[in-house]
Amino acid sequence: MQELLRQRRSIRKFTAEKVEAAKIALLKEALLRCPTSRNHRPWEFVLVDDPQLLQQLVIAKSHGTSFFATAPLAVVIAADPRLSDVWIEDCSIAAIVAQLTAEELGLKSCWAQLRLRPHTVQLSASEYVRQLVGLPEGFEVPMVIAIGYPDEEKNGHPRSSLPDSKLHQNRYRA
Repeated sequence: MQELLRQRRSIRKFTAEKVEAAKIALLKEALLRCPTSRNHRPWEFVLVDDPQLLQQLVIAKSHGTSFFATAPLAVVIAADPRLSDVWIEDCSIAAIVAQLTAEELGLKSCWAQLRLRPHTVQLSASEYVRQLVGLPEGFEVPMVIAIGYPDEEKNGHPRSSLPDSKLHQNRYRA
């Protein structure tokens, strides 16, 4: 796990190579194994590999989603807030599980945060994606993960760049 964390970086340019069915199956299993509060499982996952839908994800919000233009796969992470009061946390856990699973499979990823972001003045980014992939009314889409083979290289962050000042023992120390 430590090595995955050391090498993981957000990748925003992907090759056209499709993600193999066997890797998608492993990703699906990982998503279904995600921990959730009280095992309520409020999340739903829509895996998108349709090029037209991926292009429509590009415009989910005004910026921060352009990388879906080259991604061969996206995971829409959604939830029914009526099932759990911690649906946001459960979806966040699922997002990092998706990203670390992709990394382990030799893929790269980048997440797009949609919650509380506008698509248009009248429509939220979450609602836009909910409608786009046909999720029921009332569902929320806090994030979408782009996954694929990288078309750019980024090294992991060196240990020396990590902010040790953010770590505290027993009590916060300014």
